[in-house]
This record gives sequence, C-alpha cells and structure tokens, in this order.
Amino acid sequence: MLMNRLPLTFFGFRLIQQQCPSTSSTLLKMTMIQSLNQRKFLSTAKSMANSNEKYRFSFTNGANGKITNEQRDFYEENGYILVKKLLTDQDIDRYWQRFQDLATGKVQPNPLLLLQRELATAKQAIHERSLYKVQELYADDVLFEYCCHPSVLDIVEAFVGSPNILAIHSMLINKPPDLGTKSSRHPLHQDLHYFPMRPADRIVGTWTAMEKITKENGCLSAVPGSHKGEHLEHDYPEWEGGVNKLYYGIKDMSNVVDNRVHIEMERGDCLFFHPLLIHGSGMNRTNGFRKAISCHYASSTDCHYIEIEGTIQEKLAKEIVDVYHKRARTIIGGDSDTITYKDLWRMRSRLVRGEDKIGATIF
Repeated sequence: MLMNRLPLTFFGFRLIQQQCPSTSSTLLKMTMIQSLNQRKFLSTAKSMANSNEKYRFSFTNGANGKITNEQRDFYEENGYILVKKLLTDQDIDRYWQRFQDLATGKVQPNPLLLLQRELATAKQAIHERSLYKVQELYADDVLFEYCCHPSVLDIVEAFVGSPNILAIHSMLINKPPDLGTKSSRHPLHQDLHYFPMRPADRIVGTWTAMEKITKENGCLSAVPGSHKGEHLEHDYPEWEGGVNKLYYGIKDMSNVVDNRVHIEMERGDCLFFHPLLIHGSGMNRTNGFRKAISCHYASSTDCHYIEIEGTIQEKLAKEIVDVYHKRARTIIGGDSDTITYKDLWRMRSRLVRGEDKIGATIF
C-alpha cells in the first residue's frame, strides 16, 4: 500500500518520507545523520573563520597540530615563539661535527658554501677560531638537513600558511669571543631588509641553539611586538671598532619603543620569528664560541619577488650583488654584471616541502 508524502522537520531541515514504507525509516536515519554532519561542518567552518579573524601572523597550528593556540597567541602579540628541545642532541652533534670538519679542512667545502671570517681574525688561516659564519647551507648535504628537518618544517607551516615551503636563507653562526673590538655584536635589525620577497607575513625565521646561549655569550635580544610595525631604514651603525660586512642595523630607533628582551636558550631550543621583528645580539664576553644554526622560510604558494630598485633596500642589495658576483659567475656562467638581486635569491632558494608554485628557484 502506498503512503502519501509526509513532510517532516528535523533540526530545521525538511525531510520527505518516501512512498515505500520498508525503506522510510532507513532514509530518515540517513537524512538525520547527514544533517548532523552538516551542522558539525558548519560549526567547524565557523570556528576556523573566527580563528582566521583572530590571527594575522599565523595561519594554522602547523602540520599535525604542532603548536598550541597559546603559542599562536604569543607569536601574534610578540612576533616570536621559543620551542624547547625541538632538536635532539644527536641532531646538534651532527651539525657541530660537520662545522668542525669544514673549519679544519677535513671536509673540502662545496664552492657554493660561503665561509666567512670574523672581522678581528680575518687575516688568520681558516680554522674553527677564525670562521664565524657558514652560509648557503643548501650546498652542504649534512648542514642542509637542518633546513629540511620535519620537526622544524611542521611548525614553519603554521607561519607561512602553506605546505609548500622554500628555504630562502640559511647559515650556521659561530660567534667568537670578543677581542676588545666589539665586532661580535650584531646591531638591531629586521631580517626582511635582506629579502626581496613579500608578503612579510608569509615568511618566518628559525634560529636553533647548538649549545647553551646566555647574555654572557651573546644571546639574541628582540623587541616584542615590533613585527607589527613598518619596515624601517637600515645602514651600517657608527660603532667604534667597526662592524662585520653586511651587518646592517636600523638607522633610526627614535620611534621604536626599545623594550627589548634577552632570549636565553638551551641546546636544541628553536626560536621562530617574524621577519619584521627587531632583533640583534650582544658581544660574546666569554672565552668560548657560541654556535647556532638558522634558516628562513617562505611560502612557495603565496610569496612573490619584488623590485628593489628605488627602495630602502637598494643600498644593501647592491653591496650583496657585488660580493656575490664571482660566486654567481661560478653558478650560472656568463657575465656576472647581468645578475640581479632577484637572481641571487632564486639561486640560493630551495624547495624543502611540497611544490614550488611560483617558480621561486632556479635549481
């Protein structure tokens, strides 16, 4: 016997009981489940929308929920978070040994790996005590493992807003004891001043302690909340004793509330920070060296290159291009005078997760 169509209402959804009585209850249950699932979906979507409205400087909780909402809140307000013991002692030991092997000549460095000497020891033969920085870690398989470390990238994803991630700048810093020249200082600066990529909110830096780092051996200091401000003009500071090459600092701090904090770290701790965060480091007042390894990342989905000419970055860009002319000729051949600042950054950038959606790299 056929039944008439009977309209029903459940949680605001209009249901139609089908003509066949043997299937009507099953269809009703299926429709109820479907409506509940839709309500859950709408609730989740609303929650995500509210979350996106709350956060400007982070986009998710990272791959597999690696950071908490409390950590996102702290980053939103201060421009950085410190994640304790993110890397293991085994990780750090491996990077440390590689640095020593490179510094002592036990391992022949790739020509693309940039070994930099500290100003005060520039005339000495290269060894661990004269080498203060190794850059372009993509050129060394062991050191580049840091840039590709899953524990690091899972958190990076929260701040670049994409699973498609580029490593755009990487280095290992071996801050030497200060010899009275005060050249081991790094002036307060914003890392974005070095980068020809935007938007800033899709870029994040990481800085990992390879040993205990304190005020005495030159820990990082930062101005909390300064990431909410503008990109400021930079230049070499007028310091007695000089400053290391390319160590630019903010030219005028008069409009910046200098409420800096010192960020002391234990071995394996990792700092994640916004590229507009004002930060620097003091002198190493100990007799030992202070080691840290660092990488900056950008979204390969959302970032793009900008033209530097005519901007406050132009002076620094020209100086960096001059430094890299010979190295660039080695990389791509031809007349190095034709190489632009953008070319240099495309050369040094490497895809470390996902896909390169913007053609940001050459290799």
